[in-house]
Amino acid sequence: MKKKILKLFTVLLLSGMLVLTGTGCSNGSSNGEVVTDLLGRQVTIGSDVKTAVAIGPGALRLYCYAGDTKKLCGIEQIEVDSTLGRAYMIANSDLQSLPVIGAGGPANSPDAEKLIAAAPDVIFTTYASDASAADELQQKTGIPVIAISYGTTAPFSDQLNQSLTLIGQVMGTEKQASKVVDFLNNCKSDLTARTSNIADSDKPTVYYGAQSMKGTHGIESTTGNYSLFKALNTQSVVDTANISGYVMLDKEKILEWNPDIIFIDLGGLSLVQKDYAQNPSYYFTLSAFQNGQTYSQLPYNYYSTNIDVALIDAYYMGKVLYPDQFKDVDITDFANKTFKTMLGTDKDIYTELVNSFGSLDQLNFQK
Repeated sequence: MKKKILKLFTVLLLSGMLVLTGTGCSNGSSNGEVVTDLLGRQVTIGSDVKTAVAIGPGALRLYCYAGDTKKLCGIEQIEVDSTLGRAYMIANSDLQSLPVIGAGGPANSPDAEKLIAAAPDVIFTTYASDASAADELQQKTGIPVIAISYGTTAPFSDQLNQSLTLIGQVMGTEKQASKVVDFLNNCKSDLTARTSNIADSDKPTVYYGAQSMKGTHGIESTTGNYSLFKALNTQSVVDTANISGYVMLDKEKILEWNPDIIFIDLGGLSLVQKDYAQNPSYYFTLSAFQNGQTYSQLPYNYYSTNIDVALIDAYYMGKVLYPDQFKDVDITDFANKTFKTMLGTDKDIYTELVNSFGSLDQLNFQK
């Protein structure tokens, strides 16, 4: 009981100190700046933000794209536990030594006590689903809380671009944020220009399976209105059934659609291979398996969307689907350019991803 009282007293004391000194207080000094976050909240920040934390699924990733990692003063435990598939952590492995500010993960809530102890000038968060949740965390900590978002159509969305711009504005890294936003916009325009004039009759029918979603799954795991297909002006066979969002299909439905080309998420490839070994007749009823038209895709959903990896997948899919329109694209060169632009690193992150999951290539299934 005494420990609980002492713990509570410490939190209250730290909160009081933050308010008294004006550190991160949203109602702070008159020379502060007011910004509008992705929930439409007006948040007052100090005139010189020196430290920050980013909490919630994908928040640290967006910060690494647009902010100054040297100003981070804490990290979630989930980011420390593994860098698998997360280019931003591979590029910034030194962040793992920062003080832990909470468990992290989509099922957990922010740890107000640890956030207060870290004493950042601002908190960027993707946890808050509404203004009241962000306001509550701000009141608990006495630190300005700024909600950011990926939107629902990553890697290309207005909310994503607004979030990157906002991080740059708050952290004084407008140039880096602008560079990343411009790169994303240029990629979107480029993909559109390469594919928008292709006649529907010249487009193969396609399917994306074994999608990673809170774990790995078999070929029946997929998404309707898949953002990468949409970026390539391509309709998945799943879309013909008016399915939107993530879904676990009946495998017989894939047989009914019988797509020309199938992309398989490398995260779930081993499950497809295991199922194939047990039931090869199912797979070789599919034209894509009969004709050797199965291809890999790097998994890019690890604690939300790895925007950089999704871009690489999109361009690789473009090369498979429309080889003439993408014949000038070298995937390794594009990957290196993407990581350099978005993360400012010369590390060979693409090779590390390939070593972890496998290469972007045609898959070999034999009868």
